[in-house]
Amino acid sequence: MQARATVMAKVNEVERKWYVVDADGKTLGRLATEVATVLRGKHKAIYTPHVDTGDHVIIINAEKIVMTGNKLDQKVYRRHTGYPGGLREVSYRKLLADKPEFLVYKAVKGMIPKNRLGRQMLSKLKVYKGSEHPHQAQKPEVLEIKG
Repeated sequence: MQARATVMAKVNEVERKWYVVDADGKTLGRLATEVATVLRGKHKAIYTPHVDTGDHVIIINAEKIVMTGNKLDQKVYRRHTGYPGGLREVSYRKLLADKPEFLVYKAVKGMIPKNRLGRQMLSKLKVYKGSEHPHQAQKPEVLEIKG
């Protein structure tokens, strides 16, 4: 019996598709995991860990995302300015009202590898507040997210 060689994807062989996801009524974490899977390319048979085999994802209606339980009031986004006493905290309710694109972007970013390849994968994510997006020319397919 002849052994088969493992096929490793090459950067120039990867075909990238464009997907559009409607976040209306979707749970933030469940949406983020599905989108991160597509961005990494794990949904493809040619997935290779050290090559960006993922597709482009456009998320629309980011302001209509849903969070379960009391997360809107209890969960807090923290950042530090770098100065003494510079800890800044914003509740997710305020963040959802002011910058819903940032909220969805950060959720997906947390599920992508923290290295150069991860930053390259994350550049294929586009998040928009309303139902309009400027990527009609790419003819994106609708990606159905469960739940």
